[in-house]
Amino acid sequence: MYKSITAGMAALLLGAGASSAQAFEDRYSVGVLAGTTGVGAEVSWRFHERMGVTAQYAGGLSWSGDFDTDDVDYDGDLDISAGAIKFDYYPFAGRFYLTAGAMLPDMEANVSGRSKRNDTFEFDGQTYAASDIGSVHGKLTIADGVQPYAGLGWRSSHRQGFGLFSELGVMATSIDVSLSTSENYEAQSDQFRRDLRREEQRLKDEADKLPFYPVAVVGVSYTF
Repeated sequence: MYKSITAGMAALLLGAGASSAQAFEDRYSVGVLAGTTGVGAEVSWRFHERMGVTAQYAGGLSWSGDFDTDDVDYDGDLDISAGAIKFDYYPFAGRFYLTAGAMLPDMEANVSGRSKRNDTFEFDGQTYAASDIGSVHGKLTIADGVQPYAGLGWRSSHRQGFGLFSELGVMATSIDVSLSTSENYEAQSDQFRRDLRREEQRLKDEADKLPFYPVAVVGVSYTF
């Protein structure tokens, strides 16, 4: 009697497990999104109740700002776009997921600098005439190439039809700064070229205080 009850319970559990496994259907979703990397779209494939992959692209976000060092006031226009390929893990086989992968950002700012003094620039304690230098301009790169990404998210449903999703994460940055002058004065003076490289390093040190770029996304999707 005991053996028959035990066998029956085992069969019941096995049957329930098989039924649960059979109940899951892999699904494809397409969606539109907006967030801190701009406006874009995504394609997602949940091929297992606990696993999926997602590809995203967003762009068109830009903002202007100003910042300064001890010697120069800078204005910058930052343009942001980024693609991403991620692996999604659903630890509870539900709506919540953890995600990690690679982002392909293009985040660069064109910067221009003006002297804090009317007719002279001062770099690293050295004074230069503004008439010799002209204007200072260059490029500040926040992130470029392939960067690691990690985050967490939520999708409202795995079933066919419309749904919502959101995600929070962080992407590593790769700061780089390149400056030059309109009169190409750095080619005429070795001392100025060294001072300009030190100014680049000052800007890089300031930007390096943000080692990660925050990624926040909300969107609407349709699951097939």
